Amino acid sequence: MMSYREFAISFARKAGLFLKNRFTEKHEIVYKGEIDIVTEADRMSEEMLVSAIQKKFPHHDILAEESLGTNKGSEYRWLIDPLDGTTNYAHGFPFFCVSIALEKEGEIILGVIYDPMADELYEATSEGGAFLNGKKISVSNTEELSRGLLATGFPYDIRTNPDNNINYFNEMVLKTQAIRRAGSAALDLAYVAAGRFDGFWELQLSPWDTAAGWLLVTEAGGCVTDFDGSNYSFHSRGILASNGKIHDAMKDVIEKTDPLDKRL
Repeated sequence: MMSYREFAISFARKAGLFLKNRFTEKHEIVYKGEIDIVTEADRMSEEMLVSAIQKKFPHHDILAEESLGTNKGSEYRWLIDPLDGTTNYAHGFPFFCVSIALEKEGEIILGVIYDPMADELYEATSEGGAFLNGKKISVSNTEELSRGLLATGFPYDIRTNPDNNINYFNEMVLKTQAIRRAGSAALDLAYVAAGRFDGFWELQLSPWDTAAGWLLVTEAGGCVTDFDGSNYSFHSRGILASNGKIHDAMKDVIEKTDPLDKRL
C-alpha cells in the first residue's frame, strides 16, 4: 500500500504544480457540451498521470475523465480526474484540484486530492484515517441542519434536464445556515472530510469526481450514501455526504422534494 500511496501523492503534486504554473496563461478551450469544457491543461495533466501509472503499474486498469482508459481485467483500477474544476481554472478562479483514487476489486482503498493553489494535500487509505498535509482530520460536530454550511453543484445539462438540482437547492437553502457552490465536487468532499463543510450533495457525478472524496469523508468519520440513504456506488443517482450528524435531516429534505422540477 505504501508504494501506491507515495506514488499517488507524488504525481498528484506534480500534476498540481503543472496546473498552477499554467494557471495565469491563456487556455485553449474546447466545448464538450453547451457549458461543459475541457482545456489543454486537463489533457496534459491527464497524460502525465496516465503515463506514470502505465510505467509504474503496467498491468493496472485506468479510468480517467478525458480518455478511454484501459480495461485489462486487473483487480486494481486507478480513477483519475486530472483537473476537477475546469470551468474555475479556465476563468482564473483558484478553486480546483487533482483527484486520484485506487480501487481494488471494486473497493476504494486509496484517495488523494491535491489543491495546488492552497498547497493542501488530502489523503486517505482504507481503515487508515484521513489526513490533510500529514495531520489527521475529521468531520465537523455540527448537529443541526439549520446550523450547517453545505456545498453542492449543478449538472452540465442544467439547461435541458429538469432533474438538475435546482429544486433540491431551493428547499435546502431555506433549512441551512448557508450553501456554497464552489465548482469542484472533489474539493467539496475533501472539505466535508476536513470539517469545513458539514454536508454535500450533487447529482450526475462520475466515478473520478467522487472516488477519492468518498473515501476521505468515510475515513474522517462521515457518512456517504445515495439520496435515499442506501449505500453509495458509482451507479447511484446522486451522492449525499455529511458529518453523519445531519445526514438524516439532509436526506429528509431531499426525499420530501419532488425529484423533478416541474417549472422547467
